[in-house]
Amino acid sequence: MNQHKLYINGQYTESTGDEWIDIINPATEEVISRTPKGTEEDVNKAIDAAFVAQKQWEKVPSNERGQIVRKLGDKIQEKRETFIELLIEEQGKPKDQASDEVDTAIKYFHYMSEWARRIEGEILPSDRPNENILIYKKPIGVVAGIVPWNFPVFILARKVATALIAGCSIVLKPSQQTPNTAAEFTKIVDGMDEIPKGVYNYVTGTGSTIGNVMASHPKVGIITMTGSIGAGTKVMEAAAKNITKVNLELGGKAPAIVTENADLDLAVKHIVTSRLTNSGQACTNAERVYVHESVADSFTKKLTEAMKNAQTGNPNEESGLDFGPLVSKDRLDTVHEMVQKAVEEGAEVLTGGKPLDRSKGYFYAPTVLTNVTHNSSIIKEEVFGPVLPVVTYKTLDEAIEMSNDTEYGLSSSVYTENYHEAMRVVNGLKFGETFVNRENFEALQGYHAGVRKSGLGGADGKHGLDDFLVTHVAYMQYKTE
Repeated sequence: MNQHKLYINGQYTESTGDEWIDIINPATEEVISRTPKGTEEDVNKAIDAAFVAQKQWEKVPSNERGQIVRKLGDKIQEKRETFIELLIEEQGKPKDQASDEVDTAIKYFHYMSEWARRIEGEILPSDRPNENILIYKKPIGVVAGIVPWNFPVFILARKVATALIAGCSIVLKPSQQTPNTAAEFTKIVDGMDEIPKGVYNYVTGTGSTIGNVMASHPKVGIITMTGSIGAGTKVMEAAAKNITKVNLELGGKAPAIVTENADLDLAVKHIVTSRLTNSGQACTNAERVYVHESVADSFTKKLTEAMKNAQTGNPNEESGLDFGPLVSKDRLDTVHEMVQKAVEEGAEVLTGGKPLDRSKGYFYAPTVLTNVTHNSSIIKEEVFGPVLPVVTYKTLDEAIEMSNDTEYGLSSSVYTENYHEAMRVVNGLKFGETFVNRENFEALQGYHAGVRKSGLGGADGKHGLDDFLVTHVAYMQYKTE
């Protein structure tokens, strides 16, 4: 069984504490590794190292930083199968989904490396004679990156690649439930002499300790976290002490609108994919369905059949699976409690509605609920499990209004073969992103961001990179003689 160490200032090091966290395979309930429960002193050392290293790292020519970021992607590619196996083991993803995540992480490093020569400033005309106004884009400084358990490889890439290409150093905290893939990535960094000591640091432990120190530390330029609203609120409170910039991707309650002009088979295919990917444990997953009353019976029948036929098993041993276990016993219990509460409020279970009867693992049956009111808890609260509540509507305006009636605002989707309906929905929805006639997953070159309580700032593309940069304006007077 692997027993991890921290990685600070270019060296593996023991934690100053003596407590450990067991990492559990959610499909087998076996302890597969142990990671240190880092302390405040550990984090302070990592941030201090990153602060010193960043001053030199930003002076490295951007094209050289791009070559290094590209090489990180190449190194993950070389160890692709190892990362896939570790991800399956620690997080419970089916192999196809684990492979997709690792491949996307590789692409992310390669994509971000291409921005090495694209970080641009501006020259503006001045109101004064003999003056130019120069706008520079400079690295924000030390990045404190908190990675969640649901996409531990991809979101590591999203934070690390963006920080390094921007000229920032980073202190990375993986989830205490899924640190094994981050530990493997740290081995890659340790083996690359091109990365100066202190530019990348890795500290494990609990969010309440590690995350709080990161967010409240005066030497941190930005804290970027992917997680829950509760965790994001605590990060903002801690960051307020030093007015530290925050970049937060938090929860979601993505609506899927199915109109009377939808291709129902297409809608069912993509909604089920968007619900069962990672067993429903993604902020972008379709969380609630609004279907026009004229096609509700046909759609719901097809949806129920597809959810009922979804295949699961132990992803460590089986392939071709649609979904795997939930990440923990706590998550399994929470999902079931939410379904039971929905039933108490009047919902009808068409399929699923309970944990699967397996000897080991945290598996929950794909669930479809009808007779659900828009104001019920299952519609309002993020489930983060393979559960789909279905609500009918009469008019498209009603569907748009119900979709927007939420404290979240990350992802959304619409299914229709009518161009005019699609445009009405896209223009009417108040979300960071809307997917039309396709599954919910963003592009590297796009911009992944939410509104309302789904977060602040965003990721991906040029707009995501901009969050890791600060604007510096220089007013340049010159002589004419």
